[in-house]
Amino acid sequence: MSCKYNKEVAAAKSGMSAKTARKYLLAQSLPSEMKQERHWKTRSNVFSSVWHEIEDMLMKSPKLQATTVLQYLINKDPDKFKPSHKRTLQDLCKNWRATSGSYKDVIFSQDLKPGMQSQSDYTVMDDLSITIAGEQFDHLLFHFMLPYSLWEHVSLCYSESFDSLSKGYDDAVWNLGGVLPEHRTDNLSAATKASKSTRIFTQNWQEVMDHYGVVPSRNNPGVSHENGSVEKSHDLLKTAIAQTLMLRGSRNFNDKEQYLQFVNEVVSSRNSHSKRVERFEEELDLLKSLPSKKYYAPLILDTTVSKFSTIQLLKVTYSVPSRLIGYKLRAYIYQGEIKLMYGKALIQTMPQIKSTTGVEASINYRHIIKSLVRKPGAFKNYVYRDHLFPNVSFRTAHDMLVAHFPVNGAKQYLQILQLAAIGSESEVQTILEQMMALNKAPSFVEVEEQIKGSHKDRNMSIISGVKVIAPNLAVYDELLQTANHGGMVI
Repeated sequence: MSCKYNKEVAAAKSGMSAKTARKYLLAQSLPSEMKQERHWKTRSNVFSSVWHEIEDMLMKSPKLQATTVLQYLINKDPDKFKPSHKRTLQDLCKNWRATSGSYKDVIFSQDLKPGMQSQSDYTVMDDLSITIAGEQFDHLLFHFMLPYSLWEHVSLCYSESFDSLSKGYDDAVWNLGGVLPEHRTDNLSAATKASKSTRIFTQNWQEVMDHYGVVPSRNNPGVSHENGSVEKSHDLLKTAIAQTLMLRGSRNFNDKEQYLQFVNEVVSSRNSHSKRVERFEEELDLLKSLPSKKYYAPLILDTTVSKFSTIQLLKVTYSVPSRLIGYKLRAYIYQGEIKLMYGKALIQTMPQIKSTTGVEASINYRHIIKSLVRKPGAFKNYVYRDHLFPNVSFRTAHDMLVAHFPVNGAKQYLQILQLAAIGSESEVQTILEQMMALNKAPSFVEVEEQIKGSHKDRNMSIISGVKVIAPNLAVYDELLQTANHGGMVI
């Protein structure tokens, strides 16, 4: 080992004595190479006598914390164990886990390829405390992304339902301009269902994937990090939204449209990052073509309301309010839902019934009950008579009325059903059940009286709870006197 300066000067420049410098020169080693690890203890181990017990506890419960174990020992022997021993026990537990602890899950970094897979999941946004017109706005975001390029798209929704899943996927891929061969979700019930010891895809979700020519995949139950790209993007997106809210200075929005525009601007900003754009351009050339229409896009049919106050849609009969007889309506048939429009006015929304025999019907008694009460004779042989029994209680009440009042029992039932249509079906049902429990035929007059009586009691309860504070007339006298003194005319 050569030195530019003599030993005394070199030692001084290194901050050590000449004697120490000679030691390192003779040993031909650096100071770091001569440092010896200390293996001896400077103090006795207070846990040595109970370590076998601690070890058993850690083996049975690998996630058990040292602070919990210490509290257990303090409760057992407060004279020997103290809170000040926490650091010592933490080190002992940490060393034990390193040498004898159980294996941990390994996260495997992925070699992602462009144009292979898309992922989606939901993220709850309630913790951001968004308000719409001053009211708390609890909601979720359906989050779609491409793991390779990190391109993402979001949709506003309120539950993890099939409708929000299918519509969210629809909107995302049409905004993207194509689909990738595989789409991964977690094991949400909107896409999967239990089957023996595993989960399989629901028929509805499989239909969506088939519509786009995409293979569905899912992560294993309880292993969310297999959907890790979108899971990580949740955190980053919410952080970006939270930071932008801070810059905005307010978490309140005038309406949902303004809020969604704000979120989309955040997403668009994230998608415009140079590296993300570069990778996204690689994926664009690998996208599969979209089908001719969205899966969630409605089938639009025009229909005319018949004299029976019904319409026919895809071989299924649906009732509509009788005021629309003779009107032409436009039906928007979605997956599982139908919206009826007259011009720009929404008339009603109803579940879609898929026909298997061609004789299915959905008849709402509220649409036709007024006419039936005027023509009770039509009820006996009415084609959709069974649809006019909302539940078993109403059917039983009808049978009892017909048995006790052969002449007008059916008419009384229709009058009772009209009470349910005008007011509360559940209230009428409760009255019917109470009367039938006494083996008493629930006549229309008695049911109507009970409803009126309950409403009267309710109104009296409301009135009795109102407190009217008498005004202090002296205040008005003072105002009059002040006005007169000031030359004002009241």
